[in-house]
Amino acid sequence: MEARKHRNTHQGAFILFCLFGFLFSLLFARFVQLEWTGKADGQTLAVIAERQHQQTRTIKAKRGTIFERNGAVLAEDVPSYTVVAVLDPKMTTDPDHPHHVVDPKKTAEQLAPLLGMDVEAMERILTKKAKQVEFGSYGRNISFELKRKIEALHLPGIAFIRDTSRFYPNGVFASHVIGYAQKNEANETVGKMGVEKELDRYLREKDGYVSFAGDANGFRLPGGEERIVKPDNGANVYLTIDGKIQSFLEDAMSSVEKQYKPKKMIAIVADPKTGKILAMATRPSFDPNKRDITNFLNDAISYPYEPGSTMKVFTLAAAINEGVYNGNETYRSGSYKVGPNTIRDHNDVGWGTITFNEGVQRSSNVAFSILVKEKLGEDRFLQYLHRFHFDRKTGIDLPNEAVGQIRYRYPIERITTGFGQGTSVTPIQQIQAATAIANDGKMMKPYVIEKVVDPDSGKVVLDHGPTVVGEPITAETARKVRAILETVVTSEHGTGRPYQINGYRVAGKTGTAQIPSASGGYLTGRENYIFSFLGMAPTDDPKLLMYVAVQQPHLDVTETGAAPVSQIFTTVMKSSLQYLHIEPNGEKRMKAKTAKPQALDSWIGQPAASAAKQLKDKGYVPVVIGRGKYVEQQLPQGGDHVLLGERVVLKTDGAATMPDLRGFSLRDAMKVAHILGLRPSTKGTGYVVSQNIRPGAEVRKGDYLIVELAPPRQWEKAAAEKEKEAALRKEAEPHE
Repeated sequence: MEARKHRNTHQGAFILFCLFGFLFSLLFARFVQLEWTGKADGQTLAVIAERQHQQTRTIKAKRGTIFERNGAVLAEDVPSYTVVAVLDPKMTTDPDHPHHVVDPKKTAEQLAPLLGMDVEAMERILTKKAKQVEFGSYGRNISFELKRKIEALHLPGIAFIRDTSRFYPNGVFASHVIGYAQKNEANETVGKMGVEKELDRYLREKDGYVSFAGDANGFRLPGGEERIVKPDNGANVYLTIDGKIQSFLEDAMSSVEKQYKPKKMIAIVADPKTGKILAMATRPSFDPNKRDITNFLNDAISYPYEPGSTMKVFTLAAAINEGVYNGNETYRSGSYKVGPNTIRDHNDVGWGTITFNEGVQRSSNVAFSILVKEKLGEDRFLQYLHRFHFDRKTGIDLPNEAVGQIRYRYPIERITTGFGQGTSVTPIQQIQAATAIANDGKMMKPYVIEKVVDPDSGKVVLDHGPTVVGEPITAETARKVRAILETVVTSEHGTGRPYQINGYRVAGKTGTAQIPSASGGYLTGRENYIFSFLGMAPTDDPKLLMYVAVQQPHLDVTETGAAPVSQIFTTVMKSSLQYLHIEPNGEKRMKAKTAKPQALDSWIGQPAASAAKQLKDKGYVPVVIGRGKYVEQQLPQGGDHVLLGERVVLKTDGAATMPDLRGFSLRDAMKVAHILGLRPSTKGTGYVVSQNIRPGAEVRKGDYLIVELAPPRQWEKAAAEKEKEAALRKEAEPHE
């Protein structure tokens, strides 16, 4: 019995020995195999180890900034924040200092108004069974100022995720030109409209990264290799848009929109010598920060329609250029037969027998029908439509340009095209064609992108310049056309009399375009038209060319369609001519002393008081910042060419202080922000009426500067009202 027990024990021990020996042999063989090949399951072990120890950190890049022609920012990346709420009670380790939302109802009552949310909707989010929640679009892209207001509430569990967002400091300002960009699902900012879309390949950034060997906690291991890939910032874009002229246009259109409530409005201001678009706006518009968009197309380039009588400008130019126009020749106005059709003047009965010059002034359809049918001939007139490029796109550097349609199949269409019916064109096609009238026969391609610049190297990667796309008429013809169009504005019979500007000679042509009805034919009623004006000034040597169209405005019984159109044209044209220092009567610029930019001296290191006095004596407006004695920085810099009368900012070597910006233009306010290293944010357009940093207060680099602007004609009134309010509040304060 005892012997059998020992035998069983030995057998068991032998079996275990064999088993462990077999397992050891397997492990040893595996070790030898791994050591020999360096691979496991087809994967290289060294690579896996490197991955486990390799740490990567993203270096954020910045999307390119969009500037107007004078350097003011129109679109830029700014820091933003996303609000999150921590709901998991496990995140709280000290009950006296909770890190999760303790009271959802109280939190919602205080936080919801700041985010613009419904209190009950927020409370439902805060009571979800989740570890962490967000508040959708209400909690995204909030500003630093709003973040500070929320932090001041000391709400447990409310935290922030830092990010960047695309910011448009001027809100509704050339919105359809600039467009907008937003983040996609991969958190990449992508251009969706306007310049943001057209130049997305230049504006788009590419993040960099730094990689290094680190431990499990992410700390860098000593002696480990480091690899840095620099971020590739997007290129900066400079537009031809002039901030001041665009402000004049936006203000005028907003005023007309409020008063007349039209269905649509379109306006373009161009430099006819170069083709640069200085201002472009449409209504309805939108704020790119809110993207409250009702029309995703820029009607100035994407809306072909029958232009009406502004088309007569080009019919007249063709007739003069062909030598078949005699302004003193007479004809019978009222009606004109074209086969079975009868063309009538806009008053149905005409004005009896009148000259062709008077026919142009009165915008007679019959006069232009005769010019096309009997003087020019239909085939020759078609050639001029092609020479003025009404058969093709202009090629403007904006997305989604449309092209009109020349309807020339039937005899009646060939005649009506001569006075703007049947055939459709876009506003930008009319602007391009009109540059030939304003620029002595040379037709200029319109463009809005001046240049694209690499922000790191300063290299210009894309450069646009003036392009002559044709010479449809001679210089002599252009001058004759302008002279006749001036009488449209000045003559007692002229339809353009509402477009006169005191002190300036204006040439132009009115238009009243019919609107096709969905049921066939055209809409009827005194308001159911597109009222327009195509004008230029000064007549002898036009510096500005402008087209304005207002569709279906609500008019008083005593008003005509010219009322809203002329309100925009005269306001913007006069303000722009004065801003550009065009002397009244338009014959020449102001004296060279005041009109030509002068090279600015450098005042760095000079006594601030002396520098300010000398600048003032030279005709500049010095702005001294700080409490030091000597100039440390200046803007514009020494050597820059600056017009007399401009502000020159001098920063002293002492503590930096905020000047009183009221009355400053946006451009001048941005000078101050730049030299102080502030982060600017603006509301409105025009001139500064208020600022968040009080004058005289010390500022630090990185502080946020928020300024409110008002139109040129309103800022003084607004500033006076704010001063009065401040004075009243001061009087109401208790005195010791």
